[in-house]
Amino acid sequence: MQRDTNAGFVSLEKELKDIELLEQIIAGWENEQKNTVEALRHSVDRLSKEALSRIIKKMKEDPVTLGALKEVLGDEVVYAVLRYHQLVKPSLQERVELALSTVRPMLATHGGNVELVEIEAPSTAIIRLLGACSGCPASELTLSEGVEKAIREYCPEIQEIRKAPAICSNESVAVNFISPFARSESVGWVFAAQLDDVPENRIKTVDVSGQSVILVRSAGRVMCYQNACAHLGMPLDMGQIENGVLTCPHHGFKYALDSGECLTAPVVQLQTHAVRITNDRVEVRIE
Repeated sequence: MQRDTNAGFVSLEKELKDIELLEQIIAGWENEQKNTVEALRHSVDRLSKEALSRIIKKMKEDPVTLGALKEVLGDEVVYAVLRYHQLVKPSLQERVELALSTVRPMLATHGGNVELVEIEAPSTAIIRLLGACSGCPASELTLSEGVEKAIREYCPEIQEIRKAPAICSNESVAVNFISPFARSESVGWVFAAQLDDVPENRIKTVDVSGQSVILVRSAGRVMCYQNACAHLGMPLDMGQIENGVLTCPHHGFKYALDSGECLTAPVVQLQTHAVRITNDRVEVRIE
């Protein structure tokens, strides 16, 4: 008898389609039935997330199992489940797409759009303006004040953003001479420190909106991170900075200073906050 080589094989695409079909069926049920299913799902999710969290935490404690953890994250099923439970960070491409989704509504008001063309490792994003934005005289302002700011906020490791050539189209579009971002309001920015008070390659701890954050200054840039190691949440304010690397004083976890990426366990990273400098005032936005 021939052995079924697919026995036990799980197709991510098929499972997601099955889940979507089941959700459509449940959507037609009475509210009481739907609420029961939702309560069951949340209970199972909480239990699964807690179990997976404990497994990951234990695997991080040993270099051998940490290596196995990094390897298994390459499996699409494992990655999808851990992403669903928010136990691993989104990929760089996912975060760029998320950043672009925040500016698309504003672009749409002027008949435009934006798409991610490609990410060139390690730190370059190539985007394309579409519709009215592609030929707009104010497209450079749209790029710098809207698209670039969004990408840099969500993906601080992106160092270069390039604009791909526009796609030729016979479709007639209205041309706007004012960028949709020309008059955008600044919302949510809070003063954190004077620029001169943020030392080079050293940590400054401040409280912003009731949260403890650290400011670090390096190579002409100021970065802001939550004052909590991504390993066990211990404070980082007594950490050491050397050669662009921040080391947690408690368990030695190392982070890239310019992006918050964890060099010890790449599956985690520091929580970043957006930073801007206005008249030598360092302002941050807590999400």
